[in-house]
Amino acid sequence: MTLVEKIFARKLAKPGVSAGQISFVPVDLIVGTDVTVPLSIKIFKAMGADKVFDPSRIVFINDHFVPAKDIASANLAKKMRVFAQEQNIENYFEVGRCGICHITVPEQGLVVPADLVIGADSHTCTYGALGAFAAGIGSTDMAAAWATGELWFKIPETLKVILKGKPGKYVSGKDIILTIIGKLGPAGALYKVLEFTGQGLDYLSMADRFTLCNMAVESGAKSGIIAADRLTLQFLKNRTPRQGVCLKADEDAVYSDELEIHLAGVNPVVAAPHDPSNIYDARKLEGINIHQVVIGSCTNGRIEDFRIASEILKGRKVCTSTRLILIPGSPWILKQMQREGMLELFIDAGAAIGPSTCGPCIGGHMGVLAEDEVGLYTTNRNFIGRSGARSAKVYLCSPAVAAFSAIEGKITAPR
Repeated sequence: MTLVEKIFARKLAKPGVSAGQISFVPVDLIVGTDVTVPLSIKIFKAMGADKVFDPSRIVFINDHFVPAKDIASANLAKKMRVFAQEQNIENYFEVGRCGICHITVPEQGLVVPADLVIGADSHTCTYGALGAFAAGIGSTDMAAAWATGELWFKIPETLKVILKGKPGKYVSGKDIILTIIGKLGPAGALYKVLEFTGQGLDYLSMADRFTLCNMAVESGAKSGIIAADRLTLQFLKNRTPRQGVCLKADEDAVYSDELEIHLAGVNPVVAAPHDPSNIYDARKLEGINIHQVVIGSCTNGRIEDFRIASEILKGRKVCTSTRLILIPGSPWILKQMQREGMLELFIDAGAAIGPSTCGPCIGGHMGVLAEDEVGLYTTNRNFIGRSGARSAKVYLCSPAVAAFSAIEGKITAPR
């Protein structure tokens, strides 16, 4: 069996399963946010349900339109807050005491290897970096799972991604996953799981691994996953008393396909509008003027990302025609930035530092693009109108490319 098939077999208490089988499967954790929970509450009550199946296995996080940008977003947050109180939800995270959901959940040790996690957000697949199967669902399915503690799945096929060699300087997990998406296209892994394997993983941090799994969905994948290893267990140490189960695929596991990526040949890349698979070597897009740079989001809002940016920006200034917005993924990351002297460095460089929010990524607030403006973001999507005006354009890149470009005021490959 593949790694994912082993997780499903374990949850179903069966000796074996195979891709394509449809089963109702018990879930370990259900994650909802301020923009997805209110609709689920409405459906939950319409179903006639009174109590959630287990208040300790549901997570509510305020992260999309926070701090509330208007009355409508404040009302969404209020609905989630009231429901959390009614249901005694143990893992309720309020503004100021949490970050972006896909950074907060791992930070809090809420997912361990071999877990099965669902969340009403497409980038729930991020948790696959911990050796878990994690997938995004809709608000209706989330309501059903709250009531029953299980959900139906068609066990997905797995596409094996073999990472070989060592990446060069300024090549990060973002460049690697963008390169993979460029090869697969937006539907090349439709309803499959990208299982990242190979010796190349030894050179990638947990931040890189989270980024790989986070953007697996941009190739149409159901999820991304990496078998738990020593680095995974080191990350989880002191975060949770739960042990988890470190599973790995059998040597004779059946994969739908395999893709080899030689990391030494991966360069810093940029995804041009309006598709994350529209990939170019960053050097080929040099000179394109940019109005706004955003470093943050559930894809690249971790402390490692800001360390890269601070190294590049130290002693330099953001171009006067460009805005640089930094969104730390959680309060812990913000505190760590302060300890390491990054906040003063970034402020001196001319950057604006915002609260932990999805804001600019989804065009909610904290940095919406005006008509015809061009943005360079470390986020995960650059669809038309997603981050502001429909006439605006968004390019996707790594923190290194973003930092160099912020200094120049135009897309610039790392030097």
